[in-house]
Amino acid sequence: MTMPGLQRHTTRTITRIATGLLILLGCSSIPARAEIDFGSLNMLEQTGEHSPVPQGLVVGAVGLTYTPRYEAQEQKVLPIPGFVYFGERFMYLGDRARYYFYKDGPLATYAYGRVRFGNLDPADAAAFYGMNKRKGEFEAGIGANLVTPYALLTARASADVTGTSKGGEALLWADFPVQRGTLLVMPGAGLMWRDSKLANYYFGGISASEATAGRPAYDVGNSLSFGASLLTSWRINRDWLTMAGVFYEHYSSGIRNSPIVLHNGEVTVLVGAGYVWQ
Repeated sequence: MTMPGLQRHTTRTITRIATGLLILLGCSSIPARAEIDFGSLNMLEQTGEHSPVPQGLVVGAVGLTYTPRYEAQEQKVLPIPGFVYFGERFMYLGDRARYYFYKDGPLATYAYGRVRFGNLDPADAAAFYGMNKRKGEFEAGIGANLVTPYALLTARASADVTGTSKGGEALLWADFPVQRGTLLVMPGAGLMWRDSKLANYYFGGISASEATAGRPAYDVGNSLSFGASLLTSWRINRDWLTMAGVFYEHYSSGIRNSPIVLHNGEVTVLVGAGYVWQ
């Protein structure tokens, strides 16, 4: 006769193993594109096993959609299996990670790294013929969080370390978390600065060698854009968590005026659910 407690434990173990295998098989098949960053959740207080602030390994999937950056691109909806990890000091968030090397009360500093995926391929559309492929790069930098009575503040700077764009960016951001039981709602807003090298490579620059009669050479220059976000997290029960986010970036005039940029800004939306590995 099987003991009920042992049966529940066995069922939970099988569920974890099966979910883990599914994630490991599919997590690298589709690159994430979202600029949404859940990393600052690490600074929020954990309120127990039903807290909407995740802790530990979370495996699951998200649905992601975004407005295309360039005129010849189409909007897509991408199902992305994967996993994230929220540790005391280390966090892995799919295309980015951070390690907190200093934490003291409301102030924390961290090392930061991310993969920025390529976003233009001449093989994808005739409109890009003659342009150089925009390849992916790895960026590294440092950042800081400060918790105040009114907001969670973030400052971050990073640069390409692979020699792809040879550029960098900096961010100043304020989040305003509101937690009610198992629900977390966190609106935010801030500024993103990118130097001319990164902006030209990923945000609409056209070199002299890429110019044609219908596509003039264009220099984006340094870019300062405004962004706003809304993140939510809902702890369904001890084992399951849902998260959703929407991010809007209003491009600087240098990006907006590029001959190949389609909109004045871009929107990224994701909705996901995950199993909290405990």
